[in-house]
Amino acid sequence: MRLGTRGTQQKEHGFGQVNGHHGEILQGIFPDDAGRLHRGLVTLPCNIVSSTAVFRPAPGNLVTVPDDKLKAAEAARLTLDSLGLHDQGGHLTVESTIPVGLGMGSSTADVVAAIRAVADAHGAALGADEVARLAVRAETASDSIMHGDLAVLFAQREGNVLEHLGPALPPLEVLSVNTAPGALVDTVKQPPADYDEWEIQAFRPLRGMLRRAIRIGDAALLGRVATASARISQRHLPKPAFEEINAIATSAGALGIQVAHSGTVVGLLFDPRNPATVRRVAEAAAKLDDIGLPPALHFRTDAAEVRHVA
Repeated sequence: MRLGTRGTQQKEHGFGQVNGHHGEILQGIFPDDAGRLHRGLVTLPCNIVSSTAVFRPAPGNLVTVPDDKLKAAEAARLTLDSLGLHDQGGHLTVESTIPVGLGMGSSTADVVAAIRAVADAHGAALGADEVARLAVRAETASDSIMHGDLAVLFAQREGNVLEHLGPALPPLEVLSVNTAPGALVDTVKQPPADYDEWEIQAFRPLRGMLRRAIRIGDAALLGRVATASARISQRHLPKPAFEEINAIATSAGALGIQVAHSGTVVGLLFDPRNPATVRRVAEAAAKLDDIGLPPALHFRTDAAEVRHVA
């Protein structure tokens, strides 16, 4: 170890890791405490996929990185500058198991992992709020994965938390469907949803319902919020076979559905505490397969292993 700028302890390499997500439970426009409106979202954690970054400091201010990780390189540079290390550079490598272009946080995960790796390489401890601000500067819009499993209403284009909703969402079992295999959505190029006045007003009670669902652990109420948000999203980024998937969820006894508001995945939500869930998941998976959309993933939000459809 050697001493770096601002007295930080520089190591041979730093490590950063963060889990991905599976789109959102709720996304829209919400007022802050002063009544100002902000775009915001509540992320659905997906702990079975992740990005991992390693940063090796080097003299000079150049950050080298594989060509497909340019946002992560920008995040690394911004992190060095925020630490006062303007004359420092290094080499960044990023490995990820998160599918690209589906709305599962692949870009943000690379960026957050890079920020954490640079900070770790220089012995710096960055809080989630500071990581969020750097992530937004690196990629314009982010999500809340730097906050881990905490349930937060997050302003994705500003990098700040609008409301702390609780320590975590109620546990959910998620059957994931990619509604457009082969299609990729670029979050940055995707224009922000142009919500109308009715939709903006609708987000207020949905926020209150979600707050209550998290406070009392009501997964069924959370499912209703997610389904309502998914329906609003359908006007802005339509998912193929949306109605068919929703009908399958209803017939199989799911709590509801949620979507990636800037991607192609849809999640059928089930209560893992219900003994009928194993049968219901298998029934939904079979029906999805019948319409040509076999589930791509099956996971629990409070676990880190892939589950198998029985």
